[in-house]
Amino acid sequence: MADKKLIEEINKRRTFAIISHPDAGKTTLTEKFLLYGGAINLAGSVKGKKTAKHAVSDWMEIEKERGISVTSSVLQFNYDGFCVNILDTPGHEDFSEDTYRTLMAADSAVMVIDASKGVEKQTIKLFKVCVMRHIPIFTFINKMDREAKDPYELLDDIENVLGISTCPINWPIGCGKEFRGVYSRKEREVSLFKAAMNGQKEVETEVVSVDDPALLGEIGDTFKEKLDEDIELLDGASAEFDLREVQAGNLTPVFFGSALTNFGVQTFLEHFLDMTTTPLARHSSEGDIDPVEEDFSAFVFKIQANMNKAHRDRIAFMRICSGKYEAGMEANHVQGGKKIRLSQSTQMMASERHIVEEAYAGDIIGVFDPGIFSIGDTICKSNKKFAYDGIPTFAPEHFARVRQMDTMKRKQFIKGINQIAQEGAIQIFQEYNTGMEEIIVGVVGVLQFEVLEYRLKNEYNVDIKLEPLPYEYIRWIENPEEINVDRIVGTSDMKKIKDLKGNPLLVFANSWSVNMVLERNEGLKLSEFGKNN
Repeated sequence: MADKKLIEEINKRRTFAIISHPDAGKTTLTEKFLLYGGAINLAGSVKGKKTAKHAVSDWMEIEKERGISVTSSVLQFNYDGFCVNILDTPGHEDFSEDTYRTLMAADSAVMVIDASKGVEKQTIKLFKVCVMRHIPIFTFINKMDREAKDPYELLDDIENVLGISTCPINWPIGCGKEFRGVYSRKEREVSLFKAAMNGQKEVETEVVSVDDPALLGEIGDTFKEKLDEDIELLDGASAEFDLREVQAGNLTPVFFGSALTNFGVQTFLEHFLDMTTTPLARHSSEGDIDPVEEDFSAFVFKIQANMNKAHRDRIAFMRICSGKYEAGMEANHVQGGKKIRLSQSTQMMASERHIVEEAYAGDIIGVFDPGIFSIGDTICKSNKKFAYDGIPTFAPEHFARVRQMDTMKRKQFIKGINQIAQEGAIQIFQEYNTGMEEIIVGVVGVLQFEVLEYRLKNEYNVDIKLEPLPYEYIRWIENPEEINVDRIVGTSDMKKIKDLKGNPLLVFANSWSVNMVLERNEGLKLSEFGKNN
């Protein structure tokens, strides 16, 4: 039986990913959480003048320039007896693979939706990953202080597009210039809207009972009548709140507010912490591993090089799945087949780091990586040496040939492109019959090409030119030992390439060519997914 202190610490943990469309206000909401947790004193807006403070969770230079998140940040704060780990993810669909891996490390997700736009096309893929994994989803409909869609339409949008039921916990009264506040259904109270600007957290919100005659004077006849109608409709027609359904990922509690003005953020945070779960058991080759098992175990879900130019290092981000981490402890690196010492462990506040002496199941830590870790690796104290389920890789949909502008910098180029590939942002391939002279890069979203070019220039001082290739479909050959890869009969739009492990692959410009090649080559087996680890 695990000791009392271990159980107590693990039960305090709440680990969630925060996902949204770009510009829905996800980074602003993240900062407001940190503000309430006392982790920062003043929130910085992502946009604004060059002199303005950048968002805490955006640390990479390209993110500061573009005002978008391209990598996941990991942030931790304490609030009301809870230890909260936030995994802030890129909102843009071109970085969906990074978001997917981050969701593997989270126990629940907060979905931020822009009230004027509803569920947007770019993020449907990300939200559906949550639904597919049955991750509990909590919805914050943001920007109610601007013109917004009808709230019923927003709920229908979530239900129809994502196939998940909704349960509004509170309800907006007006929007934009006429935003009067939100009605809390359980408490039967109205919180009157007041904005907290300039990054401050103190909002003296006035709360009035829905039955108090004074409410009429605060919101006016029209809004009072509409609110009474809405209450009747919601109580009669909306889904009942059922915590088990929420935790099974079938029902999403919905909150309305405005992250920029801090309105509704604290209410959301408190309800969320109350409804979400302690760290969950994780599936492994030895069955489910309970978080309160005393033996430490974790898996790597992200690798990031050059988080700090002064350090020039690589950090492997791990989700602790069971037990307790202690600085300098020895553990088994299962895939590497050797014992390692976990040193220089840090927790992040964007690019700010502090050394971690101890951490518990549910926490995310960054461990110095001398180049031995891969995404999906398991680290454990136990002698059983089990492995957690691997993280699947997305098939790239865009390909380009990489031309190096200065051949004298070949060494930096190879180092840089390999390090960026190990982070999982890009996949590197080679011509099938040649060495490393010809490098082909595959990405899930085209913006990744821009990030690759930018990072090679800024972090490795290497200029490249990318030549787009026409291929859109990739297939791994499942049985290369059973067939003669050199003799595969292809189509005019097919090309043979290989990954860095030497596995042969086929790329195609047209989807119909895949079946044609299978028909022409008896016994050939193709897969859409590469083998991880």
